Amino acid sequence: MSRRDTFVFTSATLRDLRVQQELLDLETRRRALARWSADRRRFYPEARKIIIPRPRPGAEPKYCRDAAFHSALFTGDLDKIKCIFNDEATSNMIIETLNDELAWSPEMGLWALTPKLKYTSGLRITSGRGYTACAKLLLHKGADVNASPGGLSALHDACAGGFTDCVQLLLSYGANPNILSKEGSAPMHLCTTPKTFQCAKLLLEFGANVNILTRDSQMSPLHVAAQHGLEEHLNLYLCRGAHVCSRNREGETALNAACSSAEKPAEDRQYYRVAQMLLSGGTDVRVGGKKNHTPLHNACANCSYRIVGLLLQHGAAVNQQNCAGYTPMDCVLQGVEDYLDWQPEGIVLYLLNHGASPVNPKMLKLCSLSPRTMEVILNSYEHIPLCDSWVESIPPELWQEHHTFYSSVVQMNSRAIC
Repeated sequence: MSRRDTFVFTSATLRDLRVQQELLDLETRRRALARWSADRRRFYPEARKIIIPRPRPGAEPKYCRDAAFHSALFTGDLDKIKCIFNDEATSNMIIETLNDELAWSPEMGLWALTPKLKYTSGLRITSGRGYTACAKLLLHKGADVNASPGGLSALHDACAGGFTDCVQLLLSYGANPNILSKEGSAPMHLCTTPKTFQCAKLLLEFGANVNILTRDSQMSPLHVAAQHGLEEHLNLYLCRGAHVCSRNREGETALNAACSSAEKPAEDRQYYRVAQMLLSGGTDVRVGGKKNHTPLHNACANCSYRIVGLLLQHGAAVNQQNCAGYTPMDCVLQGVEDYLDWQPEGIVLYLLNHGASPVNPKMLKLCSLSPRTMEVILNSYEHIPLCDSWVESIPPELWQEHHTFYSSVVQMNSRAIC
């Protein structure tokens, strides 16, 4: 290489290179913004022709209780809405509604239905019911897309209802995908059903933060998806960079949320797949939060047979105690009576085979209604313990049904004493 093909590497040269890099980065961001604007115009060509007026700062909002206005909005009557909401002022009116809610009445000493005034807007009502044409008309007339009378924005309502077209419309008109409600929830936190998947996808495409947390509980969208067993949402968030080890205010991960929400054994398969995805994503199976209640504690308490096996395969701590001093084995025994038809004996066997400590004989009375579970536990002892603590808790009809088993246990216990 000739001398003229090189340059002297000085601090000034380094600064010049950094400036050039910053200019290149700026140009990249400018082009990305241009592409986003082009996509917006492609979805809603009218958005590029309209300058949407915004309410003047300091302008007093108008309130409306007119039944005709309510009827037009709640039924999605486009013709009536065109006649009523014909300017910026009417399009931004705050709609007052009365709802009967249960409230404690000290005078009557009971719960009573009490009328409660609530606030919303025309854009919230139409977006929350999927009336896309009506919502578009209100936006065209000057409705504030980010207004949140009553504590929620139109985007919150559209996402909660799973109305993809309305979500697309609102975002294209500049709705903030990360706007927080009065309660501190972003629109993504309200995507809680399978039909909201496309809504969540749109929010992310328009810049929503996949790791945004609720204000109080510090729940992430990943926590919410895991809590509701939403496999598609979960996969979407993980692909978009969701923090799999993010903890809520109680110190629990999304895996804790999934295992605690699998309360119905019939949902075991659904939540099993959710737990499997989170474990594949690298979540810590031993995280127990502030109460030291681990995913294994939750899965055992809910008698989630498949999930318990999955957690143990990934190294769950089988003898870890929560803040109340209970182990996962204690949790499953306390729930045996509620899950007699869902293989509690299988979970007990799983735990014992993975090194669970021997069950305290005093706990036998908790599983006396499940002969199979009791048999598994008794087989783990070197000597049959005294049966006085549990034999009296067995109903006569159950004793009769499983007479052979119960009688043999009592006989073995009698021989051991002799």
